[in-house]
Formats: sequence, C-alpha cells, structure tokens
Amino acid sequence: MRIDRLLCFLRFARTRSAAQRLVEEGHIRRNGERVTRASRDIAIGDVLTLPLGNAVRLIEVVELPTRRGPPREAAACYRELDPGGQSGIAAP
Repeated sequence: MRIDRLLCFLRFARTRSAAQRLVEEGHIRRNGERVTRASRDIAIGDVLTLPLGNAVRLIEVVELPTRRGPPREAAACYRELDPGGQSGIAAP
C-alpha cells in the first residue's frame, strides 16, 4: 500500500493530497529512513515516525486498512510504540 493512502486511511492526514505533501516535504520516516516519494510502499511491521502538530508519533503498522473508516477501525491497524512521547524524539 502506498504511504500516502495509508496515512489518509489511518486518519493521520485529512486528505490524500495532505498526506502527499507531508511525505514530499520529507517529514515522514519509515524504519528510520526519510521517505520523500508518496508512492513508497508500506508493509505490515514497518515503523513510521510522524510529526503531528507539536508531537512526534512512533507507530508500527500491524494491519493494512482497506478503507478510511471510523477512528476506532483505523486505530486497530497500528500500534503506538511511544505513547505520550516519552522517548524525547521531539524534545526542543
């Protein structure tokens, strides 16, 4: 699945074009490597680093969604690796 579709389906971006902008600006990392192409494929087990607002979220993809469903359905497709931002990734 393309990373821009995944970000939209998991509700980290409101639209697919917003997800494409995030990726193309170099804000997203996949398994520690910067992603700059929205067509980059994502697989189960990949770890994504997502800067959202004033926080950085670290998630592991546990299932690929088939649609942009309700938030509860989207949250079932990933696992939060750093709840509450305790690792200090986004520390000023």
